[in-house]
Amino acid sequence: MDYSYLLGPLLGGVIGYVTNDIAIRMMFRPHQPKYIFGLRIPFTPGIIPKERGRIAEAVGSSISENLMNREVLERSLLSADMLEKIGSGYDRFVNRQKQNTETLRTFLHHYLPSDDIDAIQKDTSHQLAQLIHNRLADSEIGNRLAHAAVGHAIGKMENSLLGLAPGAGHFAKLLAEPAESLLAKHINGIIGDHSEEIVRDLIANESQNLLDRPVCELLKDHDEQLQQLRTVIINAYINVINTRLPRILKAIDISRIVRDRINDMDMQEAEAIILSVMRHELRAIVWLGALLGCIIGTVNVLF
Repeated sequence: MDYSYLLGPLLGGVIGYVTNDIAIRMMFRPHQPKYIFGLRIPFTPGIIPKERGRIAEAVGSSISENLMNREVLERSLLSADMLEKIGSGYDRFVNRQKQNTETLRTFLHHYLPSDDIDAIQKDTSHQLAQLIHNRLADSEIGNRLAHAAVGHAIGKMENSLLGLAPGAGHFAKLLAEPAESLLAKHINGIIGDHSEEIVRDLIANESQNLLDRPVCELLKDHDEQLQQLRTVIINAYINVINTRLPRILKAIDISRIVRDRINDMDMQEAEAIILSVMRHELRAIVWLGALLGCIIGTVNVLF
């Protein structure tokens, strides 16, 4: 049997397969230019290594302008699905903490060192005590306390002496202003000398008690406040994305990051990445070359 008519299609298929395979390999290899007698061999380095800078610039610009631009990111980050995930994550966290019998101090240790917790407690107590002391040291506080105390005393005196000495009430009122002034002076002096220490000790004790209470106890009967906090967190997230995203994108410069990463990438690594993504497609091109070669060989045999 004469098989010579199969030689043309077979040879065409082999040529098509080999040429396409070589063409694909030449996209990546050689990685460096090759020279003979000081002359660079044509088509070295491969197309991708040779055009790496231009490819990096084009890929970086395309990703920045089309895939990772403000509109695309906002649409994804502010989607109903994303907001639902944030809310659900918050709900799961709160539900876990409602069953958490750890003290607040132990809970915070998961996220902060002990020294930081102690420093935060000390600084917060000091600042809060100073703030309250400054407010109490305002002379208006002493005046209001003195006014209330004298008014209460005069009222008591009037009620006690109403039937015994009708003029006693009038006399008591005459003493009210100097008594109030004197009392306000002493109250302000006491507050100025002792309020900071008293307030500081009180806040320190209360903060210690707070840190030693179980987390579940702190959250008990606060469902309304926790729900409000959930809304605050989601709204804060939305506000950050709306107001800060353009600055973030400008600061990180996605185009430059992609461009620099491609330029710094080892060509063997780049080749491996591309082949891992497009291996089946590139192999299909090779076999397509074989098919076309076979078809051309068959046509040559027939005609």
